[in-house]
Amino acid sequence: MLSPVGAEGATLEQCIDEIDQFVASLQRYQEPVLAFALRMHLSAMLRAMVDCHTCTREEVRQFLVELEQEALGVGD
Repeated sequence: MLSPVGAEGATLEQCIDEIDQFVASLQRYQEPVLAFALRMHLSAMLRAMVDCHTCTREEVRQFLVELEQEALGVGD
């Protein structure tokens, strides 16, 4: 199941902070390059989660619908 809390108790906020720091270190890349690279990693991670039965295909579909809405500002 897709959940904002990790097995080791790490919070979503802590994870976001670490990712923000990492992305900030990649300033030499243009935003489209970062976006495509992150998309590739996210795709591989979600596929692995489905393959390992961490979540279902339907959960991934719902996650992607919500991602699209957030990215495009739908419903704001």
